[in-house]
Amino acid sequence: MVVGTSGVTASDVLAVARGGARVELSAEAVAALAAAREIVDALAAKPEPVYGVSTGFGALATRHISPELRAQLQRNIVRSHAAGLGPRVEREVVRALMFLRLKTVCSGHTGVRPEVAQTMADVLNAGITPVVHEYGSLGCSGDLAPLSHCALTLMGEGEAEGPDGTVRPAGELLAEHGIAPVALREKEGLALLNGTDGMLGMLVMALADLEALYKSADITAALSLEALLGTDKVLAPELHAIRPHPGQGASAANMLAVLKGSELTGHHQDDAPRVQDAYSVRCAPQVAGAGRDTMAHARLVAERELASAVDNPVVLPDGRVESNGNFHGAPVAYVLDFLAIAAADLASIAERRTDRLLDKNRSHGLPPFLADDAGVDSGLMIAQYTQAALVSEMKRLAVPASADSIPSSAMQEDHVSMGWSAARKLRTAVDNLTRVVAIELYAATRAIELREGLAPAPASQAAITAARAAGVQGPGPDRFLAPDLAAADAFVREGHLVAAVERVTGPLA
Repeated sequence: MVVGTSGVTASDVLAVARGGARVELSAEAVAALAAAREIVDALAAKPEPVYGVSTGFGALATRHISPELRAQLQRNIVRSHAAGLGPRVEREVVRALMFLRLKTVCSGHTGVRPEVAQTMADVLNAGITPVVHEYGSLGCSGDLAPLSHCALTLMGEGEAEGPDGTVRPAGELLAEHGIAPVALREKEGLALLNGTDGMLGMLVMALADLEALYKSADITAALSLEALLGTDKVLAPELHAIRPHPGQGASAANMLAVLKGSELTGHHQDDAPRVQDAYSVRCAPQVAGAGRDTMAHARLVAERELASAVDNPVVLPDGRVESNGNFHGAPVAYVLDFLAIAAADLASIAERRTDRLLDKNRSHGLPPFLADDAGVDSGLMIAQYTQAALVSEMKRLAVPASADSIPSSAMQEDHVSMGWSAARKLRTAVDNLTRVVAIELYAATRAIELREGLAPAPASQAAITAARAAGVQGPGPDRFLAPDLAAADAFVREGHLVAAVERVTGPLA
């Protein structure tokens, strides 16, 4: 992965964070780094104070720092800001954070020396992952504590995880891989800390996960529609064309593709007249589609942020070093919260369909709780309880973090975005949504198999066959249910559900 001066793509971030891709600096980036550093060095030699170069930081920015103390100042800001607490953050998040900080450093707007950027790339390539903690970022002035823990590793201090997964002193790991610790100079400590990189990395990964999950949710909604003998007429393209939300049309088309050739749809008119299916069935494309459109907006924000150079102060092409507020995480924080709301609603409608499959008064002929011998067997009763608990937590996680702000730095930083917190709760929401969709899959496939005499759509049958081969068991007497649900979770999480269906339908939207 070659890092230049003009930003990176979401695919680049995923390749480094999740795929372990190697990182190189382009000749253009090295030249830009050197040019910006010349400007910083020239300003450092002048008697006039320049923020971040020859002054303190935040509320302490009024103190002019003498030349002999400036290296100590840069070390101190890293050490003092590496103040995170709580559980360790996932390896992929830390790698994304480090890569995105390197992207901004290579823009030529930060004033960092080329050798510092090269060390960042070397640490990534060595598979060394700084220990970063859950708490410590308010999403303003950058993800300060998380980025500080990463900068501490560059200095050979603190703790990091080696490529073998063992946490050890960072200095030992650097030495083993022939990496010399950096000795920070003017502005460099500040430049390594001042960005939205953590929340942006988590946004990029959440979007990738949600894109796959929304396809999975369209499939399970279609399976539930089949199992409930619902009508696919509501999915007709002409109906969605008159309300032209792109996501809605895509979800409806996905469901229609899955249901093509089904003998189960539409039969409810024969012996149990229903004018319309319930909202959780009939409005599935509208709800999932709104979430898809939310993702499209979030993706636009992510693309803009990926093209940005976030630092304070910044080095401008004309030689000025100017303070700014670009580190504020509001643009990213808002969409992180928006995605958590959409994910919670998608989970909520999926749970309602599952509950309908299990209720003999609303399932149109299915046994209570899809049990083998109702009364002796409880069937999937408690699977739905688990699903409901997950959905309930997702509703709490949908409360926006970005609506909060807590002042810091002696009221200098008196409004913050809480974007890191928004990103952390979105990761939990995405995890829970996967489990919710898996439980709907488990219930819907069992329900379809209990509809004797009518064949499901070929795509539905492909999903059922693949699920059974993956250890997601079908109807039968009560058994230890947790392993079945875990198998369903893995089947969805690893992309096998979408892959099985697309072998029949072709690529889904």
